[in-house]
Amino acid sequence: MPRFMTLLALLLLTPAVPALAKDRSQHLAAVPLTITSGGRVARFRTEVAKTSLQQEKGLMFRTKLGPAESMIFPMKPPRFASFWMKNTLIPLDIVFIRPDGTIHRIANARALDLTPVESYEPVAAVLEIAGGRAAQLGLHEGDRVASPALAK
Repeated sequence: MPRFMTLLALLLLTPAVPALAKDRSQHLAAVPLTITSGGRVARFRTEVAKTSLQQEKGLMFRTKLGPAESMIFPMKPPRFASFWMKNTLIPLDIVFIRPDGTIHRIANARALDLTPVESYEPVAAVLEIAGGRAAQLGLHEGDRVASPALAK
């Protein structure tokens, strides 16, 4: 019996098994976020990854991200950022946001790709949206992002 209990405890406590790992992202605060591009406004419900643990996990193990859903990673103070797609099962558009709230760069990231995606300059935040969504919305460098998550 003790052997069975040890095995059961290991299975329940091992986060490397996505089916058994508790999805801690459900408790992230969500805020509105808008991107203004060419007179059009795209609206998102944005989860805020504030802590280093939340930022490390990000959207790992998610199997879907709706067209109006996103996750933002505030960077206070602004800094160079580098992201990869380890354990990220869906493609993402990674939007690097300058301290003035404008988009610096939009990168397309493939699911499970370990190639670093770099900001190339200090950024105030990084926004992740569903892969291909930036092109669908016609987002470009220089477009303006607004959200309580970017407040100073």
